[in-house]
Amino acid sequence: MTDRDFPVPEDSHLRPDGVADATVAALARVSEAWEYTARARGHLYTFHQLTGSADRILHDAVELLRQAGHEDAAELLAREIAGRNVIPGHWTFQIVEAYDRTYYGPFAEAEQRLRDELVGGRRHLYEAEMKQRLRTHGHPDHTWD
Repeated sequence: MTDRDFPVPEDSHLRPDGVADATVAALARVSEAWEYTARARGHLYTFHQLTGSADRILHDAVELLRQAGHEDAAELLAREIAGRNVIPGHWTFQIVEAYDRTYYGPFAEAEQRLRDELVGGRRHLYEAEMKQRLRTHGHPDHTWD
């Protein structure tokens, strides 16, 4: 079996003519930063969901304390903690929305614009070229597809 029997990258993973190594490397770093930003956003949603779940559980605890006759304890939690802002003036959903509006959204647009302008919208060119360099050509477990 020859390497001809193993496909090469599809056009969406081929470097356009005239694109320099430095451009591919720079876009790879932009992509890496974008991937970290996407992960950070996921962690914000985790924070949002965990905090919201804790607050709902706390509301249950307040009710159980009332049922158990501990009105003062229930009132302390209901007044001081349940439904409280997590930072001044904000619940977690507002933090997520502000992050999306202020950082995540503009970064997504900039990353797409750079790829569109510099490499015709192609993604992961650096990684695709690394795969071509590092795979064992002709090995059935190192095919492109």
